[in-house]
Amino acid sequence: MQSPVTKQQLLAALISLSLGSLAQAALTINGNTSNAKVSWGGADSLSEARNIMYRSNSAATSSSPVRKVDNGFPTDSQYNSGYKAPYQTTYNNGFNSSAMLPISTDSRSVYVMDLETGKSIYEKSADIARPMASITKIMTAMVVLDSNLDMREEITLTASDFVGPKRASSNLKVGDRMNRAEFLLMALMKSENPAAKTLARNYPGGYDAFMRAMNQKAKDIGMTSAFFGDPTGLDKRNVASSSDLAKMVKAAGNYDVIRRFSTTKNYDFYVSNYSAGNRVYKANNTSVLVRSGDYPIGISKTGFINEAGRCVVMETRVNNRPAIIVILGADSSNTRWSDAKSILSSLSTRQSV
Repeated sequence: MQSPVTKQQLLAALISLSLGSLAQAALTINGNTSNAKVSWGGADSLSEARNIMYRSNSAATSSSPVRKVDNGFPTDSQYNSGYKAPYQTTYNNGFNSSAMLPISTDSRSVYVMDLETGKSIYEKSADIARPMASITKIMTAMVVLDSNLDMREEITLTASDFVGPKRASSNLKVGDRMNRAEFLLMALMKSENPAAKTLARNYPGGYDAFMRAMNQKAKDIGMTSAFFGDPTGLDKRNVASSSDLAKMVKAAGNYDVIRRFSTTKNYDFYVSNYSAGNRVYKANNTSVLVRSGDYPIGISKTGFINEAGRCVVMETRVNNRPAIIVILGADSSNTRWSDAKSILSSLSTRQSV
């Protein structure tokens, strides 16, 4: 794990980035300079996450520094630069979309999509709306990024950010201060609920406007079964079918920030707090697959509340073929990850016909 970034290093980086062009935008950490680079998950996620967090919006050229719209999934070079797949099997013509994967899963609802064709290659109760828990935070992230707000703006947590439909543990405190990008990274990587709540509260028009934007975004990307009642996923009314959540993950593939933040393995947050004192919050990704680095994962989000069971969504790429995996309602964490690994293994050995 890398050592935490000091305030002096961040200040130097901010000054450098605000004065320089995007081509010069590099964040120096512990004496090493990491230039912004297109990548997909893997080793480059942390350095690029830092670049995004401290890059000035005013330094942007014609393209947004926090969003990149493409065809919904990365190019081969993006995948290959960030991950070296252990699999040796290759496909002649990609997945055979006319047949389901020959697997059995134990989770209540599962959906696997071949991203290049948009077709299902495995389904299980895929059209039934179910609670999605913190999978919600992918939609929260898209709405935040759509707003084009300053990602460096400092936000302070208030008591209201800790109030929700359920009680949930948190390592954050009232009065904690970080910038918008740091709270977004914390929401996607560590799934901190107050981080998602404060992002919604600090949206133009406030919390209610944010919730309207979430539900409108769901309609815009064709999610017919989805409803969002809060930005964290603690609300059991947050529901969608696994097939609709695949649409959401596909849409999230258009945001480089979501790719990099959701696949960052760990991050040391420097948290300022006038009353409680400053501290370093060492956080790890909630996905064991992301932390292990054994699988090619380009987007990832886990979730859990009692009503939802254990959930996970991810975008992956096996044998140069992209796919989306949605798993809802696993009875245990072991079931969730066992189902995910079974799907990944089946994708890696499957031949087209």
